Amino acid sequence: MDFTVVQGDIAAQSADALVNAAGTSLRMGSGVAGALRRGANGPINEEATSKGPVDLGGVAVTDAYELGADYVIHAAAMPHYGDGRATETSIREATRGSLDRADELGCASLVIPVLGTGAAGFDFETGARYVCEEVRDHEPTTLDDVRVIAYSEDDAETLRRVAAEVQG
Repeated sequence: MDFTVVQGDIAAQSADALVNAAGTSLRMGSGVAGALRRGANGPINEEATSKGPVDLGGVAVTDAYELGADYVIHAAAMPHYGDGRATETSIREATRGSLDRADELGCASLVIPVLGTGAAGFDFETGARYVCEEVRDHEPTTLDDVRVIAYSEDDAETLRRVAAEVQG
């Protein structure tokens, strides 16, 4: 399975599935969720929230509407209750769940952000390490192209360094 790092707007990516950095309610607010909601140009938020809430670390799948994908996998690394902060466990479980669900859907390609950072408050570099380790350790059945994405150039540089360390 190819595992690469890309920099840019996840809503502009083309893949079989895009991963949304979701909260447990699956309500699509700002950040990655906002970009995907705007790019979908359809009732993706309503479809997502109709499938929630999900457990912390859980995932749900919606149509991608006008995005360059077939599916959006909503990965709940952030609780929409309590302090709203992601944990190592929630980041790892949401990443694993996204990869597993993409395989179940027969996807060959997936774009995933560094889950649990940003609004969820987890340190970007540490979160990037957890996501990259889970991608590295995944044993795919259909996936052969997984791209981990960062929006800013600074975050992308950090992500490239972490991915290189994780991949050895």
